[in-house]
Amino acid sequence: MGSAYSMLTQYDIEEVQDYCGFLFSQQEIVSLYQRFCQLDKNSKGFISADEFLSVPEFAMNPLSQRLLKMTDGLNFKDFVAFLSAFSPQASLQQKIEFIFKVYDKDNKGKVTYNDILLVLQDLTGSFMSEKQREQVLDRVLEEAGYTRECFLLLDDFIKILSNQGLKMEVEVPVD
Repeated sequence: MGSAYSMLTQYDIEEVQDYCGFLFSQQEIVSLYQRFCQLDKNSKGFISADEFLSVPEFAMNPLSQRLLKMTDGLNFKDFVAFLSAFSPQASLQQKIEFIFKVYDKDNKGKVTYNDILLVLQDLTGSFMSEKQREQVLDRVLEEAGYTRECFLLLDDFIKILSNQGLKMEVEVPVD
């Protein structure tokens, strides 16, 4: 795809669509490329964590520090792949896999009680005490058949979240 500001060819667009499971239309890919180029201020062909933080909605997200670890140094194809979990066409399993990666901070393929507690802390801040967070988490795990001592694998996340009516979508503006 050359430098960050070169035009996408039809081949490039189709290649990105294929790479991302055809979750975005060709028009959406072009719009995402324009946004990628705006973020890639130095035309390096990838987006740094600092460049991601220039997006106000991203910077304000309570999970931004966790997400930054997933986004630092993304090229355009990986940028679209990262966003594909937010596509209305993404399956529930794809969305849950993304959520699992957010919780699995050390990329070991399992999520511990403390991993979940840290995410809850990021999400609730000072609105909930540590004790309240632990009570909520204990109850959710108990209802799902788990305890504090369990660690959760991706299959466990799928089991727990698959019946929750999960909605994770972002609209890609198309000019």
